[in-house]
Amino acid sequence: MAQKDIGNKTPLHELKTTEQVMKYYDEWSKNNKYNKDMFEWEYSGPKETSETLSKYQNNKDIKIYDAGCGSGLVGIELKKYGFNYFDGGDISKELLNQVPDNLYNKLEQIDLNKKIDKEDNFYDVVMCVGTFTFAHVKAHALDEFVRITKKNGLICFTINEAIYINYGFKSKIESLVDNKKIKEIKLFKSNYLASKDVNAWLGLYKVL
Repeated sequence: MAQKDIGNKTPLHELKTTEQVMKYYDEWSKNNKYNKDMFEWEYSGPKETSETLSKYQNNKDIKIYDAGCGSGLVGIELKKYGFNYFDGGDISKELLNQVPDNLYNKLEQIDLNKKIDKEDNFYDVVMCVGTFTFAHVKAHALDEFVRITKKNGLICFTINEAIYINYGFKSKIESLVDNKKIKEIKLFKSNYLASKDVNAWLGLYKVL
């Protein structure tokens, strides 16, 4: 797959550190450019994941954690599907400042490559949309998502197809399945950012 420059300056796949990623999104968020770009590029990840979750989760009062929530695009979609309670965290303070008021219960600035400051088995669902990509959140974060999700809870995520194998996501998921930590419910190719020739795997897994 071609590695397109889908951002504002430097191509995402050239970023190397967490600090670079944070600065990148802080800059991208200025003048609402990030949200405008996502709309113009027909970014479908938030809608596709929320729609997929809604097909397998009827209880709308569950606790959801939106890992890498950015400006709240996933939260907006979750609300459309009737979900009422979600927390969010993101590395970019500037994007968090653009989250619509009263959409999330709690928001926090967080580096998802580190241990998440949440109790074990705390959330019914963890969503992670758009952060498993070049120079962003690494595959080991899935261990933390499993840890903070209740037994029989769900994890719903997207993974940029260009990093799915080479960055260890496929092997990490297979290991979690083999060790009976999670069970696959759905795994399919998402449209994601088709307008930019960027596709992703969309996964929905049950925590065992």
